[in-house]
Amino acid sequence: MNSEHSHLTPLISRLTILITGGNGQVGFELRRQLATLGEILAPNRAKLDLADTDAVSAYLDQHQPDLIVNAAAYTAVDNAESDQAMATRLNAEVPAQLAEYCQQRGSWLIHYSSDYVYNGEGIAPWQENDATGPCNAYGATKLAGDEAVANSGCKHLIFRTSWVYSAFGKSFLGTMLRLGAERPALSIVSDQMGAPTPARLIALVTQQALATLNNPKTANDLASGVYHLAPRGETSWHGFACEIFQVAKQAELPLAISPEGVSAIPTADYPTPAARPLNSRLAVEKLEAALGIQMPTWQSQLALTVEEIASSR
Repeated sequence: MNSEHSHLTPLISRLTILITGGNGQVGFELRRQLATLGEILAPNRAKLDLADTDAVSAYLDQHQPDLIVNAAAYTAVDNAESDQAMATRLNAEVPAQLAEYCQQRGSWLIHYSSDYVYNGEGIAPWQENDATGPCNAYGATKLAGDEAVANSGCKHLIFRTSWVYSAFGKSFLGTMLRLGAERPALSIVSDQMGAPTPARLIALVTQQALATLNNPKTANDLASGVYHLAPRGETSWHGFACEIFQVAKQAELPLAISPEGVSAIPTADYPTPAARPLNSRLAVEKLEAALGIQMPTWQSQLALTVEEIASSR
């Protein structure tokens, strides 16, 4: 980046970028995707315990990152019901702390949120300015984090996404491929609707957003605020599973199941400690307009991810 590109302040030739949650699904892809932008700091828990307020402050003071990309989160939705203190710390207090640092330095904070901040009712895709109303503790803590970032006064992008998965790490995709290799039949919920979002796509869009901010001709196109980041289209978890097995079969991954072996069940037949939203559809037109892009379909992204898994075996 040359020095005339001052939109990602402060004005230096090479950014120091802090990626929190760098070992998670999204964090791993961000480390790969943002490596050309500058020096990446992606401390593990041993180097930075995000649960420790003083440790976070000391790390920021020592390393003074120019840009923070917060991919850390408490994502165990059911556990958040009984572990609200830790969920609040990671999902609300950490973003608030990072936002305060960015506000003081005049630097950008990229923060990832969730469709769970909405109430999950209806069938219309959620718009960024729709009223929020989480149906569980996880969603409430994510919303508190969004509000803390927005109210901090720092320059920020809040990307709300849905049904995140990747070729690596623990996700619905990995679970389906494991169970599908072992069992000829599975029962999957069919009345929760959304768009499965690969971590790789989240990282690619983040990179494009940073490139937009760093270009004087386009920097003003991307204002601070909330943007939905998900592929085009919609499906249920049952539909997602069927497509996973169809694509996995084409990729010649080991399977004991066929798409016909996946039974559809209602959410009521699969009780969980935390309530789940039935409507996780996210409208993405605001993001597309700001970046001048068209989001790909969820099916095309799944095919790419399964291809990556197959090629790594």
